[in-house]
Amino acid sequence: MLEGKRQKQVAAVIQKDLNDIFQKLGLNMIQGGMVSIASVKITPDLHEARVYLSFFKVNDTKQALKTIEDKAWEIKKLLTSSVRHQFRTMPVLSYFIDDTLEYVDKMEKLFKDIHEQDKKISGDK
Repeated sequence: MLEGKRQKQVAAVIQKDLNDIFQKLGLNMIQGGMVSIASVKITPDLHEARVYLSFFKVNDTKQALKTIEDKAWEIKKLLTSSVRHQFRTMPVLSYFIDDTLEYVDKMEKLFKDIHEQDKKISGDK
């Protein structure tokens, strides 16, 4: 389903402010790796925001996600104070791991393996 204009606007504001909050709290660097907010998706009723986090060179992504979820109250408090004049109610934040980069790497490896197999087969003939 397509996102509405208001959903996109709310998501953009939340994403921008969350980036600032993550930097302020030091959550953009966890376990020697980098954490970034890949995207924010808002439900049509604007009551829930799904925050997709991208982890780069983080050893244990589940532990890093737990670290962020442990600070969820503090994050929401700072976010609420930063957007209080823009929203009537603050959406409930849910955090998810964005595995798009891992998926892309996996697909590239599969295509590379297929290409190498094709070379071997055509070289045998």
